[in-house]
Amino acid sequence: MTVPAKPSLISRISRNQWLAIILIVLAIAFIAENRHRVDIEFLLLTISSPMWLVLLVTFAVGWLAGFLIRRSRN
Repeated sequence: MTVPAKPSLISRISRNQWLAIILIVLAIAFIAENRHRVDIEFLLLTISSPMWLVLLVTFAVGWLAGFLIRRSRN
């Protein structure tokens, strides 16, 4: 009796997961390309920060918002 071959890791990744991986790689590349310092104005505060950090925080806030919205639907 033959044991069926276990599917490879790549074949177990869904289309949505591939899309998420591609978007994450693009976001990381975008962050890596934008490393200069910028001034961020929020309400009455002005903060000078590297652009990559601002983009990373924005990405993390968007991810968290999406996670919370998706979690509340289940």
